[in-house]
Amino acid sequence: MSLTEARQGVRMLKFMDVFGRWDGAERNQVEAAELLGVGERTFRRWCRRYEEDGDAGLPDRRIGKASGRRVPVDQCEEVERLYRTRYRGFTARHFHEHLVRDYRFAWSYTWTKVFLQSRNLLPKAERRGAHRCKRRRRPLPGLMLHQDGSRHTWLAAGPPLDLVVTMDDATNEIDSAFLVEEEGTASTFRALLQRFSMRLSRVLSLSVRRGRAVPASGELCLK
Repeated sequence: MSLTEARQGVRMLKFMDVFGRWDGAERNQVEAAELLGVGERTFRRWCRRYEEDGDAGLPDRRIGKASGRRVPVDQCEEVERLYRTRYRGFTARHFHEHLVRDYRFAWSYTWTKVFLQSRNLLPKAERRGAHRCKRRRRPLPGLMLHQDGSRHTWLAAGPPLDLVVTMDDATNEIDSAFLVEEEGTASTFRALLQRFSMRLSRVLSLSVRRGRAVPASGELCLK
């Protein structure tokens, strides 16, 4: 038995239990629909099918039918042939761009990547290490501050300046933000002094990131 069939069996049992409560006037339609996690209209449709066809009317009629969005078999074979004969070694992204541009391919990059991996034409990416897991924020303010500086022509009629921003890791609140000619130790202590002058909590750790912004194309680009 597949997972889909097992879930369908559980749904049918739950429906019959809720249907019995509704039929016995223990629950109204709104409450019964909430118990099943569906809308009131869906519950009425299920009741009508159950009364007309019995248990045979409860299974999901979509199961076993091909999805209308499924990629046709001939398209799958053509994609595999093109990759094997003409685009061998291309990345999934590059290959998909050629499919869209040259062959008017209408399906997504994700489908292309998964399909090529299923045919063993592309290796699956290795699982990311633990160091890439999202770090939890500190539970209390003051346990860690983040300071970041980036250079850019912030003022239209002035020279490039460094914008130094300091924020609390726990609350994501900005403690200070100011422009200096060049970031460094002095700007770090200036930001800490501003925090202490506002009588905020003490700082246990400070994370400083030095950045440079290159406005060659009018856009920020941190290196």
